Amino acid sequence: MAGSSAVLEDHSTYSRVDQRLRSLEMLMCLLSGLAIFSLMLLAVISVGGRNLFGQPLPGYVDFIEQVLPMIAFLGISYTQREGGHIRMDILVGKLKGRPLWLAEIITTFFMLLLLVVLIWGSWQFFDRSFDFDRPYWSSDSSLDLNIPLWPTKLIVPIAFTVLAIRLLWQMVGYVMAFKSGETHPVGLPLVKDAAQQAAEEAMSVSGASFDGTNDKDAK
Repeated sequence: MAGSSAVLEDHSTYSRVDQRLRSLEMLMCLLSGLAIFSLMLLAVISVGGRNLFGQPLPGYVDFIEQVLPMIAFLGISYTQREGGHIRMDILVGKLKGRPLWLAEIITTFFMLLLLVVLIWGSWQFFDRSFDFDRPYWSSDSSLDLNIPLWPTKLIVPIAFTVLAIRLLWQMVGYVMAFKSGETHPVGLPLVKDAAQQAAEEAMSVSGASFDGTNDKDAK
């Protein structure tokens, strides 16, 4: 399941690198959010044009085809950093200390292996679409407006590469935590149990902060 998590930060080298990578991931999330906003605008323009002028936005499907990979892939590394991806934690959730970090090392390693294959496959998919000898360097394009598809296809291996770097850095962190026996290492998603999540959700609804003070009173 997808759980709420906390990522601790300090002034260590590991945490500083983690925060630099997080800045890149947040920029990619911003681009993904702008892509969602652009689809909303295109939908309004297309529906408005159909209702007012009897003519929807030309190439609307082409624009969706260009934007959807940005929405689907640019945020996956940031989600991994925050521990937000869906996972089965029935067993792992019961582990503590070194057994937990060992399990995380193993699962992260296999995730990284799978991702290497996905990077290779998505790059091949892009490479078949990119051709320097053709107009707009493209060997294929969208159906209606003939928009080159290679920029969209390039987004996927780029996003996967950033995710691979995140997984590699997290695996380094898990190894460090395994060696030290640290229970709350920095730069790694620390999954909260159901009781903690429920308490924080209740506090959020009631307007209280996590330290027990009331946000309205603080103002």
